[in-house]
Amino acid sequence: MQNLRYVGKNLFLEKISIRNFLKKNKTPFYIYSENQIVFNYLNFVKTFKKTNPLICFAAKSNSNTNILRVLGKLGAGADVVSGGELLKALKAGIKAKKIVFSGVGKTEEELKIAISKKILLINCESESEAKLVNALAKKMKKKVSIGFRLNPNVDAKTHKNISTGKADNKFGLSIKNFKFFIKKIDKLKNIKLEALSVHIGSQILNDGPFKKTLKVMNKLIKELRLNLKYVDLGGGFGINYKDKEKPINLNIYAKLVNNFARKIKCKIIFEPGRSIIGNTGILVSKVQFIKKGQNKTFIILDAGMNDFMRPALYNAFHKIIPITKNSSKMKNAVEFVGPICESTCKFGVYRKYQKLSENDFIAITNVGAYGSSLSSNYNTRPLIAEILIKRNKFRYIRKKQNLLKLINS
Repeated sequence: MQNLRYVGKNLFLEKISIRNFLKKNKTPFYIYSENQIVFNYLNFVKTFKKTNPLICFAAKSNSNTNILRVLGKLGAGADVVSGGELLKALKAGIKAKKIVFSGVGKTEEELKIAISKKILLINCESESEAKLVNALAKKMKKKVSIGFRLNPNVDAKTHKNISTGKADNKFGLSIKNFKFFIKKIDKLKNIKLEALSVHIGSQILNDGPFKKTLKVMNKLIKELRLNLKYVDLGGGFGINYKDKEKPINLNIYAKLVNNFARKIKCKIIFEPGRSIIGNTGILVSKVQFIKKGQNKTFIILDAGMNDFMRPALYNAFHKIIPITKNSSKMKNAVEFVGPICESTCKFGVYRKYQKLSENDFIAITNVGAYGSSLSSNYNTRPLIAEILIKRNKFRYIRKKQNLLKLINS
């Protein structure tokens, strides 16, 4: 995180000391850097400048309306996977003609919303879905532009729980089944096939899987002589959660995409999420208790897996840093854990860590993507606050949920 640094012993995000928030805000809470969001988005635009793609931010990675609004003002569209995300994107000021609707199980109600709002594309993921869109469009006296999501059977070499492009994943239609369906699509008079879509997974750190996917798409488009307006290449670009990890070199991929776009003569759509928002946020938490175990010391935080699910869901690594540095060390290995009554409510193990005491504060880093958007009320815990920083100013973009309203809802 470029805007996260220590000034002396104290942690700053942009130009604000995190300690300033601790006086008036009860932990845990999320804080994001607006400058980092803007930098990441504009850097993505610059990388693919020659291709000039439509960049549809993956709203599932962080669906806070205020963050969507920041990106919308920069020119971003939205990739949504529910009716709720679609309506949030519109509320944030993102134009309907910059919204694509993905997902394997869209409901009739959600599809009606998408059709009535005249979004750019509904990316269908099955023959049955295409038929339903056609039937609804006929009832609503509309002709609807659709894309079709393909499953290219490409292994993204990522965590099995975030792989989406292999034959045994639920997403998209196989090449064989798409070829069979395309022969019958002319019978569906109220839909118009304008795009092919593909998304092979998330947190991908090399361009190999993307190269394979481009070859698959190029071959299929030529073979079927498809006349398309768009090819949606999805997202999945990884970030470096660990110091030794290297993020994907998008400059190399950009050249391949530009050549691909010129050959097939169509507009490219991307759906980045993590690469735009992942490294923009931290989760601030208090050390509630310190408990010595048989082989390690447990640092019990007031943040739980309901606030931040990724470590429990994927065994994901997120670096944990102190709000205030010191030179002393804990005697034993430490494990940061949360209060939720699950053994998976834990955030990381460190062999050596600086001295911590009860009521100290830490920050879990790189939580901008799939942090707040995966949070829940599990154990009847309120959703926590979210704060957006811009230089030396900040604003609340979600207040902490009121406990009494939660239990009475």
